[in-house]
Amino acid sequence: MKEILVIAEHRQGELRDITMEILGLANQLAQAHGLSVTGVFLGADASPFSQTLARTCDRILVVEDPGLDNYNADPYLLVLAQIISQQQPYLTLLGHTAMGMDLAPALSARLAIPLVTDCVGLAFPRDCLEASRQVYGGKVNALLRMKPSSQYLATIRPGSFSVDLAQDKTATVEKLPSPSWEGLKGRRFLGYLEPEVEDVDISEADILVSIGRGIGKPENIPVAEAFAEAIGATLSCSRPVADKGWLPKSRQVGTSGKTVRPKVYIALGISGAFQHQAGMKNSGTIIAVNKDPKAPIFKVAHYGIVADLFQVLPMLTEKFKKS
Repeated sequence: MKEILVIAEHRQGELRDITMEILGLANQLAQAHGLSVTGVFLGADASPFSQTLARTCDRILVVEDPGLDNYNADPYLLVLAQIISQQQPYLTLLGHTAMGMDLAPALSARLAIPLVTDCVGLAFPRDCLEASRQVYGGKVNALLRMKPSSQYLATIRPGSFSVDLAQDKTATVEKLPSPSWEGLKGRRFLGYLEPEVEDVDISEADILVSIGRGIGKPENIPVAEAFAEAIGATLSCSRPVADKGWLPKSRQVGTSGKTVRPKVYIALGISGAFQHQAGMKNSGTIIAVNKDPKAPIFKVAHYGIVADLFQVLPMLTEKFKKS
């Protein structure tokens, strides 16, 4: 049976969300085309991650070595090139992250496998891979048809697929020997540089009230803050607000900010460019308030209000304060 190989990405003892997003996509493709899903884990100890991966994979390939605990392109490339050469998967998937963007082109060149990057959708309508990509800042969807090949490589844009833990598989774990990279010259992992301490972590919030360019000026932000306080929400923003310095960068939602999945996401005066949608479209319930009925945010919103936010917010705030 042909298989899809998913390269697990982890950092500082935790699986990154992109890994579970890719596994969700891989299982959709597998079910539609009769493929199997194989997870690949490289690190010092796979045991903390095995149970999570086992639910979403048909089998897991593990290479345990202290030298693989933190990402380093040179040993990772050596190990993954060997695994892909041995397993001959039909499709190998990585996240379009710093790690994936570093590894995928090198793997493609070394193994002579066609590569498509930054995908927001994949399909096999015929005997080839079709990939959907966003171009011109998300204004245009491009559908790319790859040339026929026995193998493909693809990187997946973070936030394009929901985290799917609904699978109930019981994957077998197969440990592979770690190849020798003694004397391998190149980059070395030195350590992680931690970001500055943030005033609040918006990725942990259950309810987010997010403001965009429609807030007009910083003097209007207290209107949104009062509403957020009334409903027990955390205040976040789109990129224009952060770029202007009206709210700190730590509050920004989107591809250049944070990916969030609150139970409720309320977008106020946000047009909803793709970069912003990528950071919030997997929220439980999305509510949008915007004067423009054609604003892209309404395409992903579950509920929408076409109105001036300064007319809507005071009434809603007052209602919630009384409830």
